[in-house]
Amino acid sequence: MAIPRRRGVIGHVGQFFDDEITRLDGVLVTTRTRTWLDCARKMSIDELTVVADHLLRHPRPAFENRSAPYASPEQLAEMLDRHRGTPGIRKARLALEQARIGADSGPETRLRLALGRAGLPEPTLNAVTVLGSGIVREPDMAYPEHRVAVEYEGAVHSAAAQIVRDIAREEDFNGAGWILVRISKRHMENDARAAVAKVLTALAGRGWQPN
Repeated sequence: MAIPRRRGVIGHVGQFFDDEITRLDGVLVTTRTRTWLDCARKMSIDELTVVADHLLRHPRPAFENRSAPYASPEQLAEMLDRHRGTPGIRKARLALEQARIGADSGPETRLRLALGRAGLPEPTLNAVTVLGSGIVREPDMAYPEHRVAVEYEGAVHSAAAQIVRDIAREEDFNGAGWILVRISKRHMENDARAAVAKVLTALAGRGWQPN
């Protein structure tokens, strides 16, 4: 394979299978799963986990122009198996072990990882949660056994209409006897210590104790 030689382009030689190359707007590019593997050379394990979660998540057809995930866990595992020994492969394997289906955003994945490292139980992700007759929510994370839900609220939640919806959501959880823990970007600073503390307090208040 010829190495591209043009200003701003750094070329590399690698082994590519036919199904690892696709065409985008007439340009040959690597597929998403192969690009994920290639990123392992530079990305951290957590960064690779964020990308893996994005590839694995089930889309919401009402908001996205697709109905299937970009990849399955088996497809990512196969990509790793066929390129044993490539730089970053160990990080990619660890990232795949950490990956889960259900996270809707990078901050959600990072929050989940922080909670796990702190020894908290693993939550369900965006699972349908019935709070009452005709009241159904899908919290970013939930601990149904303890009736604790966790929501990461990004910049979109500052919009006036979204604030109204967020208040209604919190009222639904409170009315059903749940605790809704609301996390913002501020809580994610310093390795998400504030976020972990908020979730830990809610769980402890519902009787959860570390093993």
